[in-house]
Amino acid sequence: MQIAFLGLGTMGLPMATNLIKAGYPVRAWNRSPSPVSRLVELGAHGAASPAEAAQGADVLITMLADDAATRDTVIDGKVLDTLGKGAIHINMGTVSVALARELATLHAARGVAYVAAPVLGRVNVAEAGQLNILAAGHAQALSTVQPLFDVLGQKTWVFGDKPEQANAVKLGVNFMIGAAIGAMSEGAALAQGYDVDPAAFLDLVTATVFAAPVYKIYGGAIAENRFEPAGFKLALGGKDVRLAMEAGELANVPMTLASTLRDAHTEAIAHGDGQKDWAALALTAQRRAGRG
Repeated sequence: MQIAFLGLGTMGLPMATNLIKAGYPVRAWNRSPSPVSRLVELGAHGAASPAEAAQGADVLITMLADDAATRDTVIDGKVLDTLGKGAIHINMGTVSVALARELATLHAARGVAYVAAPVLGRVNVAEAGQLNILAAGHAQALSTVQPLFDVLGQKTWVFGDKPEQANAVKLGVNFMIGAAIGAMSEGAALAQGYDVDPAAFLDLVTATVFAAPVYKIYGGAIAENRFEPAGFKLALGGKDVRLAMEAGELANVPMTLASTLRDAHTEAIAHGDGQKDWAALALTAQRRAGRG
């Protein structure tokens, strides 16, 4: 099974690395050449363009930052035109429901199967091959690529035969992560307003009523004011909240909390926090409380 892998960022590089270590032939492309060179040292083949990487591929995997990067690479970069009939494209990035629908239509017209499979997990989870994979698409295509998912993740969660369904789930989850960060940020700021150590407050909530990975990971970062290096950038979290709102509008689902959360992200980005870790949303709560 010849694999083309496009997008070797924070998540894409360890994912492609695991596929190579599992014995799959990989031809890789990335906008910046350094990650490609690292994969070549492991046995991959480098490509000078997305279309070159996709030439002759049985499976194309894309792990790109957003809608614009995906559109520029897959459509404008002639990748879709290069893939042969019967090939499968797995889009593992977080994109909008609208783009997922558009890509599904374009792929079907060219005889290429399209699977959406965004993931849950930060870079250390990707390195360990323990991602949770949220998948949707044609059942036969999903069955064909399941061995790849088994290399990349601990579990594949299938949500339907329409790729957009997986994207809607991922956006819903990321909205909830953003809401958790926002709630911890404001809760800690409230405690601090009464001279309670915010780290002690967060230690309490993450050890008792919110003893879950998301609260522990981001709560720990907030408690320590540890926002760099970014495990997941605040700007990307803001993008996902916005995409969740767009998805809600398409399905006539009000997202009232999301609109408040979007504004907090916009404010954080305006203050230069966009490239910091998502936990840096706490700085917005601190500024609003006159403590930033």
